[in-house]
Amino acid sequence: MRVPLSWLREYVDLPATETGRDVQTKLVGVGLEVETVEQLGADLKGPLVVGQVLTIEELEGFKKPIRFCTVDVGQANGTGEPQEIVCGARNFAVGDKVVVVLPGAELPGGFAIAARKTYGKTSHGMICSTDELGMGDDGTHGIIVLPPEHEAGTDAIELLELVDEVLDIAVTPDRGYCLSMRGIAREVAIAYGLPLRDPALLDVPAPNAHGYPVRVSDPMGCDRFTARTVTGLSPEARSPIWLQRRLQKAGMRPISLAVDVANYVMLELGQPLHTYDSSLVQGAIGVRRAEQGEKITTLDGVKRTLDAEDLVITDERGPIGLAGVMGGANTEIADHDADAGTTDVVVEAAHFDAITIARTARRHKLTSEASKRYERGVDPQAAPAAAQRVVDLLVLLAGGTAEEGVTEVIAPGAPRTITIPADHPDKVAGVTYGRETVVRRLQQVGCDVYGQDDLTVTVPSWRPDLTDPNDLAEEVIRLEGYENLPSTLPKPPAGRGLTERQRTHRRVGRALAGAGYVEALNYPFIGQAVLDQLGLPADDRRRVTVELVNPLSDEEPSLRTTLLPGLLGALRRNDGRGSHDLALFETGLVFRPTGEEHKAVRLPVDRRPTDEEIAELTTALPAQPRRVAVVLAGAREQAGWWGKGYPSTWADAIEAARIVAREAGVELAVDQDQHEPWHPGRCAALHVIIDGAKTIVGHAGELHPRVVKALGLPARTSAMELDLDLLEQANDGALQAPRISTFPVATQDVALVVDKDVPAAFVEHQLRLGAGELLEDIRLFDVYENAEQLGEGKKSLAYALRFRAADRTLTVEEASAARDTAVAQAAESAGAVLRGA
Repeated sequence: MRVPLSWLREYVDLPATETGRDVQTKLVGVGLEVETVEQLGADLKGPLVVGQVLTIEELEGFKKPIRFCTVDVGQANGTGEPQEIVCGARNFAVGDKVVVVLPGAELPGGFAIAARKTYGKTSHGMICSTDELGMGDDGTHGIIVLPPEHEAGTDAIELLELVDEVLDIAVTPDRGYCLSMRGIAREVAIAYGLPLRDPALLDVPAPNAHGYPVRVSDPMGCDRFTARTVTGLSPEARSPIWLQRRLQKAGMRPISLAVDVANYVMLELGQPLHTYDSSLVQGAIGVRRAEQGEKITTLDGVKRTLDAEDLVITDERGPIGLAGVMGGANTEIADHDADAGTTDVVVEAAHFDAITIARTARRHKLTSEASKRYERGVDPQAAPAAAQRVVDLLVLLAGGTAEEGVTEVIAPGAPRTITIPADHPDKVAGVTYGRETVVRRLQQVGCDVYGQDDLTVTVPSWRPDLTDPNDLAEEVIRLEGYENLPSTLPKPPAGRGLTERQRTHRRVGRALAGAGYVEALNYPFIGQAVLDQLGLPADDRRRVTVELVNPLSDEEPSLRTTLLPGLLGALRRNDGRGSHDLALFETGLVFRPTGEEHKAVRLPVDRRPTDEEIAELTTALPAQPRRVAVVLAGAREQAGWWGKGYPSTWADAIEAARIVAREAGVELAVDQDQHEPWHPGRCAALHVIIDGAKTIVGHAGELHPRVVKALGLPARTSAMELDLDLLEQANDGALQAPRISTFPVATQDVALVVDKDVPAAFVEHQLRLGAGELLEDIRLFDVYENAEQLGEGKKSLAYALRFRAADRTLTVEEASAARDTAVAQAAESAGAVLRGA
């Protein structure tokens, strides 16, 4: 809601020194969200005056029409002589009054005006359009043509109200009354402690039998309908400048007098209105539900097929408007440029059901200023006053005559009352306000309050959001100031902290971040297309997904079964934006249906669900294991003065898995494997021991070239994914800190010759088994292949073995014996032979 400060001052006598920023502070204090305060005309400098066009000379020989004009600007130019101006606009003629900016002035945006030669003539100023003055759209897209009564030389800055402040307020759905100047003025009056001049307090004639005939067939959808008639309007009458400017400042475009008046009153009182050309309405006006498949062409020129739930305005022919949303084209008010302008109008001011209007607007994808107000709640008591205000303005501005007939169709109803203990706001806020403050604040928002300890509160008609005691307590608290509520930090109970699972997840994240990985948080949604790009077989479990009933995107209608699509998408985006050396990780849930899920039960809302009901709901959910994944591309180590860098490879992905396993306190076994989407020759299966059984927990390696191409990834992209839940199951207990021995280490190197197809990890595992408890660490430091020296189909693996005892210094004999035992185990299980033996 855009609120011009100059308009707001009509209803509240604000101090002259108060600025828009001051009002913003006050409104924020009472709970309204003022997004911006726009300073209109702040950078506008005159002279900017009214001018009368005396002559127009058409200049020839140019690609576009150019006119050389002389304009009478009175004494504004200091000489009284006509001002010579070059202009390309075509929507004005000799004798028209226009807006002229003279040399020395400055327009919005820092555009300085000076005499300059153009198109072979010297132009001493400009004839202005609304865009050039920052006034907003007036529908003409041309020069401003003023009414003839304004004298040449009049200050146009004051005439057009170009200097003002506009507050842009974000109105929440429960504060629909603030979508009006009346509602905002009430909040300002309360905030400043000043009286309010309510624009809805008008003398309205009583309904009688002479009004325009109206039949309401659905009182639930329309509980109030007011109709008034004005005749004898001047077809040439135009909206005055003050009315047009207020509409423009509020963000609306002037159209024609009758429409502008209806929009103006809607902005003023919050009551949407509609004006019909009475010569185009046939018979009585009706309100009913549409017939399924019924047609109507709305004012935007779109032919719409109606639903049986739509509420429509009708005459004898059928629908003439979508109630509360938009009128029909067959009763449209003709503007003043039409050959036969509208002279007689029927004014509609009605109150429609909020839910019905909201559903109709969404069903037809047709949001209007009227529907925004109806669906948030409109004051039903404001309809007669709003209709009267429209009638008064039409009579005043278009010379019309108000017909004596007044139609009021009202469904029976009663004001809403709420009983609330006087100390209820105190209990909610934790502050002692006292009964007097509670009563005063409720009366300020328009409530009638009776009673002592228990208050009976009658809610005002313009506040449909006040339905229970907590709503009333909120009104008291916000008006007393949220900033005055005491701040008390909660005291957490002692002895509670993170679970072991949470600590593990945090350790994993910190370890990967310390290893140079950047965490990426991705949406948990995927589509079948990305699973195809990953090359997953048709029977792969990762293709069995949980489908969303209302997905954010039709391209991603399922919950993810793997973390890789999101991470690879993030890697692709970053690579496309110039970041080529990437290492990303993510921890999160994946969703794996088991096939045993059933339809979830609907839990009660009037009580806490029982443990059995919660357990029943849990069984309806798919398995949701927590996983960790990394993706790498580009350089793993940058080159520099310190030496050469190196690119990321499949080995880095495997090392990331080892980092995760160490943080979980688990020993990871690595075997060669073939598993999509990894390269068949560069894929590792990752295993742990759970309950004595070797269990696969994930995969790591370089992605298949076909996958890299399909997803548009950098060459040689690598990835790893692990199941954190299985890693936790493999952990024997709490993670133990390593002991640091005071005894020296004994290092033994061995080089073993094995077949090329024997994995190095398998040889390492056998060495560990043979070396026994004295082995502290083992590291592969060299891989050598040479058919002439080793033989065809052979390779040499060199390992550094570190031995240490916890209670003594090892002798050379003890270390050598442990090494020999390790080599013997590798020879027996892997066919290894000591190189050179």
